[in-house]
Amino acid sequence: MKLQDVLNEVVSELTEPGQPFELARAEVRGRKMKTWANAANSLRDIWLDTQHFAERDYLVFGEERWTYAQAHDQVARIANWLVSKGIGQHDRVAIAMRNYPEWMLSYWAIASIGAVAVGINAWWVAEELEYGLKDCDAKLLIGDAERLDRLSAIRERLPDLLVVKVRTEDNFDWATDWNDLLKVDPEMPVVTIDADDDVCIFYTSGTTGFPKGARLTHRGCANHLLTYQFVFASQSRAAAILNGVEPPDPSDANVPQPCAILATPLFHVTANNGLAHSLTANGGKLLHMFKWDAGEALRLIEQERVTSFSGVPTMARELVQHPDFSRCDLSSLSGIGGGGAAVPPDLIEKIDNVEHATTTIAPSTGYGLTESSGVVAAGSGPFLVAKPTSTGIALPVCEMKTIDNTGADLPTGEVGEICIFGAQVFKGYLNRPDATEETIVDGWLRTGDIGFIDADNYVHLVDRAKDMVLRGGENVYCSEVEAAIYRFPDVLECSVFSVPDERLGEEVGAAIFLGSKAEADVDELRSFLSTKIAAYKVPRYIWVMDTPLPRNANGKIVRRELQKTLVVDRAY
Repeated sequence: MKLQDVLNEVVSELTEPGQPFELARAEVRGRKMKTWANAANSLRDIWLDTQHFAERDYLVFGEERWTYAQAHDQVARIANWLVSKGIGQHDRVAIAMRNYPEWMLSYWAIASIGAVAVGINAWWVAEELEYGLKDCDAKLLIGDAERLDRLSAIRERLPDLLVVKVRTEDNFDWATDWNDLLKVDPEMPVVTIDADDDVCIFYTSGTTGFPKGARLTHRGCANHLLTYQFVFASQSRAAAILNGVEPPDPSDANVPQPCAILATPLFHVTANNGLAHSLTANGGKLLHMFKWDAGEALRLIEQERVTSFSGVPTMARELVQHPDFSRCDLSSLSGIGGGGAAVPPDLIEKIDNVEHATTTIAPSTGYGLTESSGVVAAGSGPFLVAKPTSTGIALPVCEMKTIDNTGADLPTGEVGEICIFGAQVFKGYLNRPDATEETIVDGWLRTGDIGFIDADNYVHLVDRAKDMVLRGGENVYCSEVEAAIYRFPDVLECSVFSVPDERLGEEVGAAIFLGSKAEADVDELRSFLSTKIAAYKVPRYIWVMDTPLPRNANGKIVRRELQKTLVVDRAY
């Protein structure tokens, strides 16, 4: 059978009535839409169901470890303490800290009492922090020393805000110490949660104005959990059939404990909904890092027997290009993936062609948004390698289509704005009915992403609508140009963006970083690109950077910062 036929057959089998990934339809906010029949009602239910993993390691940070039993004990204490302080259902509790284990413990406690966890961007300065806390009307903030130091400057403007301090070495005497939360009885409060209640709010950065708080629901997150599990179940089973081996059995006691590094911030869905929810529900182990470091990540993969790695594409690239990569024991590692940004085809090729003495590693990627609660399309192994310019196959619980600039549906294969319909779609933006109406139209989430869905149901991203370069009436998609640049030897990082031009309106600009050992030959790069892309797409302006390109808190290269700071006179 053909590769695609095998995958289609497996998908059909797994989604049949009575199967683990049976599909159903439910009324969600007045509209009938697809759901997973076996999705949990709430994240509280998901957390409580993990008690049977009691003796397994759950959270690891340096020399510190929590088993599931210890985590459940502490989560129950935190939940009980929150209720004792008047935090009730629907109240919002902000979490502002690095990826410390206390983030996850707080999150599960908040979700378990029907309150709403608000992920605060750890990079926000005092004014942004004040905006976020007021916008979400937070009743309580749980923060680390760096965040509370910023809060100190604005605290008098938030007089009713309760504050809990984490890892602060006895500073901030106006805040309750984390250890005080752990002194109360470990009795989990009993609450009844509606599936369409808010469970978390994550702020999305816009091109203009203040960030918008996206309201995610228990139903959306619970359905996303099964979506994430379905990706592994379907594509690993289909790959095994293609290779003539026995498909993996998740119930096999000899299957290694799932283990992953939290390489991206927990205040984004990539780490929280993607990794943390899935690993927790499956009794996995979450490794917390103080900050991203590829060498440290390789050490953790070897020491903790990490089974898969997922981060933004720049992290995956740094991992496979690190000098220690070939020297480490990576025999536990089955896959390296990227999310949060499109994975360039050359990186998929590099991962697929990795020659390592101890393992074979499969590439993977996914496509999703904060507003879709996480992934809605994903690909791994041979299914991604077969279509490396895609973000994988559209997943069966979500309906997807493309539309033109008038809102009309487009035929299969035609480029337009990608739209999503299903239970994973968020409820709307907090305090922003105008933005919600623009983004959710007749129940469909308008993503702002430009792409197409091919005949095999694979999703191909072309660009963000607002990031496209319009050069003399020709559309130039930044991601396409970046993919071509990454094929040039020695390019470690690149970002393509528009540059104002009097004659053409916009020209193509590119910033590249080649590392300390490489010397720039811009003429050679342009000559190389002229064989890969049309002449009008070859960057007119190229900046060769001495340092790595700027990134945001999630590890993505910040294109707009480059646009604002780079001077045309200094470009090649």
